[in-house]
Amino acid sequence: MSDERTFSRRSFLGAAAGAAVARPLSAQVPNLTLPELPAKKLGWAIVGLGNLAVNQILPALPKCQKAQLAALVSGRPAKAKQLAQFYGLDAKNIYGYENFDAIASNPAIDVVYIVLPNSMHAEYTIRALKAGKHVLCEKPMANTPEDCERMIAAAKAASRKLMIGYRLRYEPYNLALLKFAQEPELGPTRVILADAGFNIGDPGQWRLKKAMAGGGSLMDIGIYALQAARSLAAEEPSEVYAMMHSTPGDVRFAEVEENVTFQLRFASGLLANCTSSYGVGANRFRVLKPRGWCELEPALSYTGLRMRASRGGVLEERQHRVVDQFGTEIDNFSDNLMAGRDPLTPGEEGLRDLRIMTAIYESARSGKPVKLG
Repeated sequence: MSDERTFSRRSFLGAAAGAAVARPLSAQVPNLTLPELPAKKLGWAIVGLGNLAVNQILPALPKCQKAQLAALVSGRPAKAKQLAQFYGLDAKNIYGYENFDAIASNPAIDVVYIVLPNSMHAEYTIRALKAGKHVLCEKPMANTPEDCERMIAAAKAASRKLMIGYRLRYEPYNLALLKFAQEPELGPTRVILADAGFNIGDPGQWRLKKAMAGGGSLMDIGIYALQAARSLAAEEPSEVYAMMHSTPGDVRFAEVEENVTFQLRFASGLLANCTSSYGVGANRFRVLKPRGWCELEPALSYTGLRMRASRGGVLEERQHRVVDQFGTEIDNFSDNLMAGRDPLTPGEEGLRDLRIMTAIYESARSGKPVKLG
């Protein structure tokens, strides 16, 4: 009886071993769903903790797939400390402007996001690049084309990437309008209308100080209209004609302009009519073709964008994916950096806008069209 039990056990173990040899290992292991490994995320330092950074950029970072908060830079230590606590950031990763260059020794920081007044963009972009970090700089790139050129040169010298914060170039509704403009079925785009404006408030804010802002509504909100016209046209303008006006006696516009209208002429014959305002709400981009049109209104808000299109007289409203615009922009740059690709909106794009805006101001002052190189 004892021998029989031994024999049976050995026979069973032998048979089991034979079956294991005959079947591949993958067939012996259950097909379980395993947790995904955490995606690599680049560390971002946010420089400047004003309204845009606090209410839009910082809340976007936790939603990002390829970016995470690594540092804060501010001239207000108490504010930075409070935000660091809220977002779970170690206080050792808080910097002031006086020790900003110390970010060079912090390996957790891969990218620096410049969210400062326009007049400070060039200085802190160049310092961040010299510290060995990639940079996303808010629009407008700088106050002058010369500053833009210095920023581009600094990026090349440091072998780092420089991107300008044109958030709408990454937003689904605006991308759909761009696709419509390029579709040949309805004929070529003949006219573009782009209006951007809002009624600005506090007369003491930096946006109304020429030394800090470089200009008024054109530099701040009108740049969206310019960017839309250029990207939708898919070519560079050859000539600009502009007019400018500010309400007499309005203390908000003692130093900078309130309203600007400008027209862009393109070599193909396409014309763009654009509006920039600090006195009225304006929020529409429209593409006109021989056999149809498409518009976004609102076009540049953070939420609630709406698209309507007409094809052969049939009007339709189109829905697109809603995203966090800053999170999408940040993830796009992070993805390109990890893949070794250039950004969609590099420093050269910001320089083009500054050169055209400089010509817009020149035309408005002279009352004459200005040729663009």
